[in-house]
Amino acid sequence: MKRVFSAFLCAIWALGALAGPARAELVLAMFEQPGCAYCIMWDNEIGPIYPKTTEGAVAPLRKFQLREKLPASVELTSKPQFTPTFVLLRDGVEVGRLEGYPGEDFFWGLIGKMLQEQPEWARHLDQKGGPEG
Repeated sequence: MKRVFSAFLCAIWALGALAGPARAELVLAMFEQPGCAYCIMWDNEIGPIYPKTTEGAVAPLRKFQLREKLPASVELTSKPQFTPTFVLLRDGVEVGRLEGYPGEDFFWGLIGKMLQEQPEWARHLDQKGGPEG
């Protein structure tokens, strides 16, 4: 009986080792509010293309309303005061922030800098064969 139990435990351990480490979830949260001109500008300039970019693949966008209660799974350093505010979340915990929308050119550079510090960025580029992938 002990041998059967030992074999069972070894099989479970082997399956766990094959599965590898659990992947952290990286998300870009956008805090917005109705009537925000900069949110509308972002939606028009960046919104349609963001999911098609390396940035969108590494950190998919999730929108929140500024004044609504956050889910318990989201942990911020401080409550956003301006819209739009972009918060990089790892497993629901804030790891970076960009307040405001500085325009298309600055947005890509600032978000890119935040994301390039994350291990998912390099892994994604390795899988796709570089930034142009």
